[in-house]
Amino acid sequence: MAIGTGNLDYALSFVADEHIPFLVLVDDDAQAAAAASVPEISWRQLLHPRSWRATWATHRRGHRIHAPGKRVQQVGATFIIGPGDRVRYAHVDADGPDHAPLDDVLGVVASVTLRP
Repeated sequence: MAIGTGNLDYALSFVADEHIPFLVLVDDDAQAAAAASVPEISWRQLLHPRSWRATWATHRRGHRIHAPGKRVQQVGATFIIGPGDRVRYAHVDADGPDHAPLDDVLGVVASVTLRP
């Protein structure tokens, strides 16, 4: 499951365009972000050249750049929770281009999934 920062239309478009095979919920009012202490970034960080380079690189790899929602300054985060309520992995992005290393995320998922 994933929780996104956009509205329902944004989530539906994202799921269809990126062929997401799991449940995606929306956090349009930032309740989940606030509960997890995920901050917003400044406009200066948002418009930093690093952000533009990452956006262009994403576009060049063939990913659609979706229209921004009402909370463009909300950074992302990756949490792996469970079984139960145990947090197995947490990464809060420092800025827009920062994301949890996929190998780390998949490694934690594999270790949790492979346990009896």
